[in-house]
Amino acid sequence: MPSLKLRKHVTPFLEYLEIEKGRSSRTVRNYDFYLKRFLDWAGDPNIQAVDMEVVRKYRLYLNRLEDPTRGTLKKNTQNYHLIALRSFLKYLARHDIETLAPEKIELAKQGSRDVGFLDAEDVERLLVAPTESQAPEILKLRDRALLEMLFSTGMRVSELASLEHGEINFEREEFSVRGKGEKVRVVFLSHQARHWLKQYLEARKDISPFLFVRHDRAQATAEEPRPITPRSIERLVKFYATSAGISKNVTPHTLRHSFATDLLMNGADIRSVQAMLGHSSITTTQVYTHVTNRQLKDVHDAFHAVRRSDEDED
Repeated sequence: MPSLKLRKHVTPFLEYLEIEKGRSSRTVRNYDFYLKRFLDWAGDPNIQAVDMEVVRKYRLYLNRLEDPTRGTLKKNTQNYHLIALRSFLKYLARHDIETLAPEKIELAKQGSRDVGFLDAEDVERLLVAPTESQAPEILKLRDRALLEMLFSTGMRVSELASLEHGEINFEREEFSVRGKGEKVRVVFLSHQARHWLKQYLEARKDISPFLFVRHDRAQATAEEPRPITPRSIERLVKFYATSAGISKNVTPHTLRHSFATDLLMNGADIRSVQAMLGHSSITTTQVYTHVTNRQLKDVHDAFHAVRRSDEDED
């Protein structure tokens, strides 16, 4: 008979996420953190003790939980905790362990997601920043190619960091990426990204299979230098945004947002953008439409305060 204590089932659940569901190590760590927070708060209750009243009190606890440096938890962070709990209960039910029905746990309502992106002028200033820097030539080439890749493909930073140059078809200017949930999608290179990538790879003398590698002093003479990390890419993007005089908080994900909004503003259909971003649900992609609907601007210009415009011309 399976243990009635919730904590006994956490490790098998996390292993299930990794093996059966193909979740990334980062996702598994996050679920582990969220579930341990619930178990520590609830005192590792019996499975049958988790009812709607316990969930209500837990939601109240999350809503009031305050970090000394970050303040109270954002609604989306609270929802991550609840999603982890729902997934855990669904796993238990799948293994014939009687639990609270996962669908009874509702998520907190959130406001519209704020999508940060760069306009065309800022994108161009950011992309050319490496080649206008005082860095060694190999770093100029690497960083220009890296930024061009982020904007050309809309890739997530973790996807780019793990990419190998043998995966890229330069003739067709496309390649496959394995993203969240092990889903494979095709992404495309712009002519600029292709140009700078080839320049960078031709300048390299190492045998590392990774597309982007470290070129600091410790790796300068290494035959197979280490790949650049997602955190290093984040620092590079922030550095060049500052160098370009961009006051916004710019991250690799900002370039992913910019990629999507650029496509939509220039007439791409949302289903195609969904496929290129690797979103499972169209609702995730629709977050971009409220900042890219040019038709609404045309309607406003055509019909708003027409009489006043006529009076101004008299």
